Amino acid sequence: MRKHEQWTSKLGFILAAAGSAIGLGAIWKFPYMAGTNGGGVFFIFFLLMTVFIGAPILLAEFIIGRNSQKNAVMSYKHLAPGTAWPLLGYLGVIMSFLILSFYSVVGGWILSYLARSLTGSLSGLTQAGYGAVFEKIIANPFEAVAAQFIFILMTIWVVQGGVQKGIEKASRYMMPALFILFIILVIRSLTLEGSMDGVRFLLMPDWSAVSSETVLLALGQSFFALSVGLSVMVTYASYLPKGESLTKSAFSVVGLNILISLLAGLVIFPAVFALGFEPEAGPGLVFVVLPAVFEQLAFGGLFLTIFLILLLFATLTSAFSILEIIVAVLAKDDSAKRKKFSWAAGLLVFAAGIPNALSFGVLSDIKLFGKTFFDFADYLTSNIGLPLGAFLISIFAGYIMPRKTVKLELETGSQGSPLLFSIWYISIKYIVPVGIALVFLQSIGILKL
Repeated sequence: MRKHEQWTSKLGFILAAAGSAIGLGAIWKFPYMAGTNGGGVFFIFFLLMTVFIGAPILLAEFIIGRNSQKNAVMSYKHLAPGTAWPLLGYLGVIMSFLILSFYSVVGGWILSYLARSLTGSLSGLTQAGYGAVFEKIIANPFEAVAAQFIFILMTIWVVQGGVQKGIEKASRYMMPALFILFIILVIRSLTLEGSMDGVRFLLMPDWSAVSSETVLLALGQSFFALSVGLSVMVTYASYLPKGESLTKSAFSVVGLNILISLLAGLVIFPAVFALGFEPEAGPGLVFVVLPAVFEQLAFGGLFLTIFLILLLFATLTSAFSILEIIVAVLAKDDSAKRKKFSWAAGLLVFAAGIPNALSFGVLSDIKLFGKTFFDFADYLTSNIGLPLGAFLISIFAGYIMPRKTVKLELETGSQGSPLLFSIWYISIKYIVPVGIALVFLQSIGILKL
């Protein structure tokens, strides 16, 4: 009989799950979304949506995974035999494959920046100079593909080692290192003259900036930042022993995600305001504006290198979880097949990602529905696949799984609170589906704001 892998401890699971959630969404996307949507107002709504929408769906994935103790496809097959619900697991696998095909490209960009930072070739540049470097990196076909390949190799190497010796071991080192590096950068940023303007921008809401679009964008950010909708957390929770509290684990992951988003804002906005830059720079905030900010600091090159290492850690821990859901399904929870399928799946992802890597250079003129390969993969997964997956997960947990089963699983490993369960159950049945539907309809243009 095959032995189902498990985390060695609750801490190992929390760090791995937090690592999955804390990626480019928290460190790259949150600052520029906050910067372009009112700062403090966006942050307040992000907090509310994370607690009331993101956390319930995360807990639902935990319940499905640990109750079944199986991979993303077999979980639904086990809990709803003879139905079409296993297709939800396959949806997660397909979306994970597509996400990693372009996520690895961004991981390659970070590696290219880090290599230049370590060699000192980024020093002495202006904001325009950093913009030129970024354009050169993404347009160079050899560098873009080679860097993506190295990032994929790093991901495969960890995942093929297994849950305990690979993912959990790497997360135990990477996540604490990420927090330590963030604290160093926050202290440096807050000691700059004029930094409090950036703190006020992030933490003091200007209610005149509130709009329905702000609320929906904050909901979308909280949703994607927690890595829900792919059944990744179904897979991770399947490795969790029955004695652990799912509620405490979910609160820990949500809390860490909010904390990292806050720290990212406290690194970037105080420095941006103190040195006279604009917070509304958009997606280029991390790759173009932030390096220019560090350039004006004492030991700026060192702090830029630290930030890039931090960003690489966060990106890798998310990539581990994305590849893991694919490998778990292919290997059918047989650890003896893990290494073979890790390499096979990882190399297929790399091959599929080559057009994404070339989307800003030699393939920039080739469009799918008016979008480059990279933008199309991003749009298909972020705007359609993830919301659809999360919506269906909420329906499965709220309407398909027996209420008694859900309640027992949630209370296993904890003292249990009837009030807490009632609040969560009402949320997952009614509030979460409506919230996700609003984001989905707005993202595909049906709901006009």
